[in-house]
Amino acid sequence: MPIRECSVIAVEGTQAAGKTTFVHALTAHLRERSVNVACTGEPARTSPFMEDIVLHGKGNFDLVAELDLFAQHFTVPLRAARHHQVLITDKTPANVLALARLVLDPTEPGTAGVLAAAEAMCRAWMPIAYDAVVYCRDRYDQKAGGDRMREKVLNIQDESDSAIYAACRATGVPVLEMPRDLNVAERVQWTVERVEEMGLIAA
Repeated sequence: MPIRECSVIAVEGTQAAGKTTFVHALTAHLRERSVNVACTGEPARTSPFMEDIVLHGKGNFDLVAELDLFAQHFTVPLRAARHHQVLITDKTPANVLALARLVLDPTEPGTAGVLAAAEAMCRAWMPIAYDAVVYCRDRYDQKAGGDRMREKVLNIQDESDSAIYAACRATGVPVLEMPRDLNVAERVQWTVERVEEMGLIAA
């Protein structure tokens, strides 16, 4: 069952796939159709741990930062789904799991065990909480717009894409693979048609 009575649609993909722009465009489109919809932002952008690491250069990605981010991907959607018909989320816990596997040292004490537990949690929870994952295949210039939140992952965009896609598929949640090279309006139209077919929003 989805989060209580709310249909939850996640938007996924590697860094600079246009996810956040698309999340807001899709949300705006559904509101214009009088759908009671909400969306979540990307939790990494409000994480004090990520801010210290990425913006202030204080250390590197570690288990504490990744675990805090992982937890936000559970609490933020749970709270945002309340009293809404549809929720659009910017990423999923599987995204954090995939990137944590790439940036953490599994030989550090506790890391392997926590990652194994995170994988088990993704497989157990995501099929209950998410109705579909829209996977964005485009890869835009990560340096465009001067987004400093991407600075420490500029060199793993391709690797991230494969890891995030595999992590999402492993959860069993239906993955809708968006065609490449669509503009924002075309992305919205393509997605609306797919989720209408699944009965997640009224046609």
